[in-house]
Amino acid sequence: MLRRLLLYLSNAAWARNMATRWGVARRVALRFVAGETMSEAVEATRRLNEQGLLVTLNYLGESVTSPEDAQAVVATYQNLLQQIHDQHLQASVSIKPSHLGLDIDEDLCHANLKQILATAEPYDIPITIDMEGSNHTDMTLRLYRRLRDADGFNQVGTVIQAYLYRSEEDMRQLASENAHIRLCKGAYLEPPEIAFPDKAAVDANYIKLAEQYLTGSDAAYLCLATHDEAMIQGTEAIIRQHSIAPDRYEYQMLLGVRTDRQAELAAAGYKMRIYVPFGEAWYPYFVRRLAERPANVLFFLRMLVGR
Repeated sequence: MLRRLLLYLSNAAWARNMATRWGVARRVALRFVAGETMSEAVEATRRLNEQGLLVTLNYLGESVTSPEDAQAVVATYQNLLQQIHDQHLQASVSIKPSHLGLDIDEDLCHANLKQILATAEPYDIPITIDMEGSNHTDMTLRLYRRLRDADGFNQVGTVIQAYLYRSEEDMRQLASENAHIRLCKGAYLEPPEIAFPDKAAVDANYIKLAEQYLTGSDAAYLCLATHDEAMIQGTEAIIRQHSIAPDRYEYQMLLGVRTDRQAELAAAGYKMRIYVPFGEAWYPYFVRRLAERPANVLFFLRMLVGR
């Protein structure tokens, strides 16, 4: 019930307007967001790299309403890629397609993604096309395949969400294509007709999909995006049981979540990448982080009491 309420609030304009004017909400959000500026994100990336952690950077925002706004996002990402290259950062980039105009026109989004990938290609910087709500799934997978197969961008990947029923078949097909995939549980409000309604079923499907993907191809790459200790231990067992090579997978976590565990996994020799978002549009991202883990809500409440 709490999760559904928070996911509703993540898309509610009235709640966003209230929260973005509330100083304590902004301060708590900085646990999960590098800052509002690119320079803050670059500095956060440098600190994480110094700790032996890889990074994927995301400029926060979604559902732009004009081609001009989408082009401004393209320019920001191109600048970010230049910064990654010039400052020798160990970082990839993650992009929400609706931030590049997918809700306006799929071809517009494709053209914008091509510009970003063309900038990233000579620097060999990987790009992940993030997955949003289920109404974007087919379009996002089409964009991914179009950019990889028709346009020839080999450094592009995308995301599959374990809570969707369709994901088993999607993952089976993507494994046969040797795709670069981030597997996450999913952070959007979806109806029970298309998504597992309870956590236990999502967890079981996550482990099932991870094993099928890692054993279904000798070349497909899997990013295991999870903070759940049962998921971490379960995937570690799969890796050991099937002797999965280290160049076939990595772990991913969000900035500010289980930082001690991030360091432990990196120290144990796993490739560990941190999702580092930045930008002024932090509200929807922040509320979805509260919805994902009860510990995040408790942290927020402690900050309120402390205030």
